[in-house]
Amino acid sequence: MTDDDNPSPSDRYTETYAGLPVAEVARDEVGPQTDAGSVAWRLGAGSWDGGPVAECFDRFFEHVDTAKVTAIVIGAWEDCYSDSSAPIVRRLADEAGRLPELRSLFLGAISSEDCEISWIQQSDITPLLEAYPKLERLEVRGGSGLRLRPVRHESLKVLRFEAGGLPGEAVRAVAVSELPALEHLELWLGVPEYGGDSNVSDVEPILRGDRLPALRHLGLQDSEIQDDLAAAVASAPIVARLETLSLSMGVLTDAGAEALLSGQPLTHLRVLDLHHHYMSDEMMRRVTEALPGVEVDVSENEEPDVDEEDGEVWRYVAVDE
Repeated sequence: MTDDDNPSPSDRYTETYAGLPVAEVARDEVGPQTDAGSVAWRLGAGSWDGGPVAECFDRFFEHVDTAKVTAIVIGAWEDCYSDSSAPIVRRLADEAGRLPELRSLFLGAISSEDCEISWIQQSDITPLLEAYPKLERLEVRGGSGLRLRPVRHESLKVLRFEAGGLPGEAVRAVAVSELPALEHLELWLGVPEYGGDSNVSDVEPILRGDRLPALRHLGLQDSEIQDDLAAAVASAPIVARLETLSLSMGVLTDAGAEALLSGQPLTHLRVLDLHHHYMSDEMMRRVTEALPGVEVDVSENEEPDVDEEDGEVWRYVAVDE
């Protein structure tokens, strides 16, 4: 993934997606259509373009040569707070025959101004993988109501879930799915308050790597169990095959970092992303010095909140609500 594919959350995928400029499918203007495969098409209702998302789909299929479309971004639907993505998933699955070249899909590219990440109502996304066997990239934002059944998919290279709380059921489904082409796996696990109820045992099949022979990037992020995940990663067979590893956005402390340093060598990595953490200055120095040839990101060194009365310590993930 490139920097262009990862803008700030407030404008995520409004300008580029999957290396393509984004064209809006709005209520009154479809946008450029000289070459339908040269852009990523953004469909959605919401505060900016108005109108039901169903009308947006109708205009898309009426005015765009969808046989050439390779990338779609689904933005806000009518009421992301209460209406699930199920109708959109069904429409996309039903129309698969009209989108034979679709390779990249983002479901729920919704800014916090329109809907907080943990208020986005998702649904069972398995039909998308079943309907599009040539899909190479699937990204989903929002964990509420999200479901996934174990699948085998021969083409998928990138799978990303952005959530303030990723359901353990979905994590377990990913872990036991057969994804022989997958190169990039990114899971924002989130917190229990918003449905993130997974644990280390849920990701153990991922860490063994038996079903992920092509994986080169693993992100287990945004978690309150970041230290436990770091300890598990330290001895995980899949790590030897990775080029980049992210344990960022969570509550990683010196204990988790110590486990990483005491485990298997990480010097083969190109990037180790630990940004947004609770490590001490000394531990940050140790991690960086232990991996001189690795790009180590220890930015966003957070300070815990301490209750003055009882001394209770609070640490926060980067993304929850």
